Amino acid sequence: MNGYNQSPFANLTPVVKNLLIINVICFLPFVLFGQFYEAKIVPLLGGFYFNSPYFKLWQIITYMFLHGGWGHIFFNMFALFSFGPIVEYAIGSKKFFNLYFLCGIGAILFQIAVQAIEVHGITGSFTIAHPSLQSSYAEYGENAEKLIDIYATPIVGASGAIFGLLIAFGMLFPNLELMILFIPVPIKAKYIIPVYVVIELFLGVKQFSGDSVAHFAHLGGALIGFLLVKIWRLQRPNNFY
Repeated sequence: MNGYNQSPFANLTPVVKNLLIINVICFLPFVLFGQFYEAKIVPLLGGFYFNSPYFKLWQIITYMFLHGGWGHIFFNMFALFSFGPIVEYAIGSKKFFNLYFLCGIGAILFQIAVQAIEVHGITGSFTIAHPSLQSSYAEYGENAEKLIDIYATPIVGASGAIFGLLIAFGMLFPNLELMILFIPVPIKAKYIIPVYVVIELFLGVKQFSGDSVAHFAHLGGALIGFLLVKIWRLQRPNNFY
C-alpha cells in the first residue's frame, strides 16, 4: 500500500485523532461522576424522541459523543481507530468530517422516524399530549411501557456514525481482507460488512426483550454512508491496492 505507513499510530489522521480525543473527554464525567452523568448530562445531551419533554435540537449532534459504558465506547473507538484513518486518507479530511457527522445525524433521525411509526401505531398520532406527565401514558394500557421507553430513553453513542464509516470502508476497499474475532480466516470487507447490516436489521425488527440497542440508528447511519459514497462518487486513490 504505497503512501500509507501501516503503523496505525503513525497514521492517525487529523479528524480521527480529534474525534477520539473528544469522545474520551466526553466519557470522563461517566468515569468520574457516574450518577451526575446519568442524571444531568445524558438528559441534556443524549438523543430523545422529538416529542419527548427532554428533546433539544442540539442532541442530534451531541448524542454521538456520549456512551453508555466501557464496552460501548471501546468498540466504537476501536472501530474508528481501525477504519477511520484509511478512509480519511482516501477521501480527504473535509469529506471524512462530513461523512462522519452526516451519518451520525442520519442515524438518529432514522431512529426517531422508526419511533414515530411505533408511536403512531399505538396512539394514532405521532405525538401525545402532555408527555411530561406520567398519567398521559396510562390510557394506552399494555402499550404504556413501550411509550415510556420511547419518550424517556435516550439514544447515545457514535455507533450510527461508525456504521456509516464501515459502509464507506467496505465500498472503497471491498477486497481488503479483515480478521474477525472468533473467525480463524481473513474475510473480505465486501462479505463481512453486509453481514453486520443484515444482523442489525434482524435485531431491529425482532426487538428482543432486554435489548436496549438502537439498531435502526445503526441502519440509518449505514444507509447515509452508502448514499454519500454514491452521491459523492467516492473512489479509493490509485496508490492504494
